[in-house]
Amino acid sequence: MTPDQPNAEGVFIHPNAICETGRVGSGTRIWAFAHLLPGAQVGSDCNICDGVFIENDVSVGDRVTIKSGVQLWDGVRLEDDVFVGPNATFTNDPFPRSKQHPESFPQTVVHRGASIGANATILPGISIGSAAMVGAGAVVTRSVPPNAIVVGNPARIVGYADAAGTGVPPLSREAEPAFDSHSTSVRGVTVHRLPRFVDIRGSLVVGEYSKHIPFVPQRFFIVYDVPSRETRGEHAHRECHQFLVCIRGSCAVVADDGRNRQEFTLDSPGVGVYLPPMTWGIQYRYSPDAALLVFASHPYDPDDYIRDYDEFRQLGEG
Repeated sequence: MTPDQPNAEGVFIHPNAICETGRVGSGTRIWAFAHLLPGAQVGSDCNICDGVFIENDVSVGDRVTIKSGVQLWDGVRLEDDVFVGPNATFTNDPFPRSKQHPESFPQTVVHRGASIGANATILPGISIGSAAMVGAGAVVTRSVPPNAIVVGNPARIVGYADAAGTGVPPLSREAEPAFDSHSTSVRGVTVHRLPRFVDIRGSLVVGEYSKHIPFVPQRFFIVYDVPSRETRGEHAHRECHQFLVCIRGSCAVVADDGRNRQEFTLDSPGVGVYLPPMTWGIQYRYSPDAALLVFASHPYDPDDYIRDYDEFRQLGEG
């Protein structure tokens, strides 16, 4: 410990640990063979397990668990309530050479509530979004959005944490000329089954603005040729309403109001999802032939977009 910056009361340091920093919060436990360098900052109620190494330019928030065999190198930032599994590997130099050090190391940020599985590898200079989950053994080469679940090498999104079931009503093979809509667990979001006519000549889906779609569109766009591992959306609108229909192939849509999250699989032009303003929307898991048609209530306005999830939640609570 540094005498001018003593650690808080209630800190447990195992006799076989080396704790050179004086900036450790109350209630934190540091176990055998862990080594914390003088510049490290560790918050309260953390659990630093056996064999953890924490370099100087590292900050660790409150209630963080770091399991055995983890090294946190200069530039790593762990926010509150983060979990790091055993032997997860952080890196801080994209082009390492022996005895050659960059002037500064890029920051790698793991945001509040995120979890990193055992043996995962995190490349330098990226961020792991709040409440995201990195699967065991994943190699994370790009930033991970909030709440996303990523697995594999390279890591790709396979789902979103706490997203409820699809809630999309099943379609029969027969004609369904009647229109109906269904509420969801996400505030204001509805699923619409559009009138559909089927005969020997083929199939037809029809929709009327303001009757089958809850607004009169002023704009539309089509998303297609999306690589299956890519994710679209990841934003909310302040005023713009949207209505999404997958007119070919399939894709998954996640809607989030800041409290509830639900995922929908769109695989028929006869089903659409309505996203009102202040709904965080994500589209992913596109099939190779997918074409997603989106109707919008307003012309394009970059100022209408909210692209930061934490800002979206704060605005929703205001």
